Amino acid sequence: MDYVIQIMGPLLEGTAVTLQVFLITFVLAVPLGLGLALLRISRFAVLGAVVNGYIWLMRGTPLMLQMLFIYFALPFVPVIGVRLPDFPAAVVAFVLNYAAYFAEIFRAGIQSIDRGQYEGARVLGLSYPQTMRRIVMPQVFKRILPPLSNETITLVKDTSLIYVLAMNDLLRAARGIVQRDFTTTPFIVAGAFYLLMTLVLTLAFQQSGKEIRGLRWLGR
Repeated sequence: MDYVIQIMGPLLEGTAVTLQVFLITFVLAVPLGLGLALLRISRFAVLGAVVNGYIWLMRGTPLMLQMLFIYFALPFVPVIGVRLPDFPAAVVAFVLNYAAYFAEIFRAGIQSIDRGQYEGARVLGLSYPQTMRRIVMPQVFKRILPPLSNETITLVKDTSLIYVLAMNDLLRAARGIVQRDFTTTPFIVAGAFYLLMTLVLTLAFQQSGKEIRGLRWLGR
């Protein structure tokens, strides 16, 4: 027990880095994913094709490869080449990657709404933005909550990939202690930290689901 208390400091510092990457990614990737979903199903075929290609690229290549490209190769790209520090590079890679996954979740949710509801809203004189905000999106959020929660929990675990950029996240901190002390206890403690974070997210999404089901959406 004394040893666990002794190593808690570095592990908590690593957890702080992990949580920063997770929170920034979630806050930025969800609205970006929604925007991409709306563009993909829009009436502009060319724009939809571009977004579809972007989603295919982000989902079809490993997140670790995307991080390495942004950190090491992006500075050498003509015209747009820019060198990012490790933390911004990791955040950019995570946001771009997860926005693609969230976009597919939102797209599936939006397209699951019966077309008759759009026609009914048009009869009532609602514009397309009003229809999306007051009628469609409340139902979409209710339907996509399970896959959205699964993807968010996966995001917590994927943050461990940032160790390839030598960032001192939870997993890297634990591995450093293991290599120093020749004991697997830090890995066990790190695993408990990850389990605790996913448990909190699971409970939060379950509570959100209950609140959404209990709401009565009024088109005002």
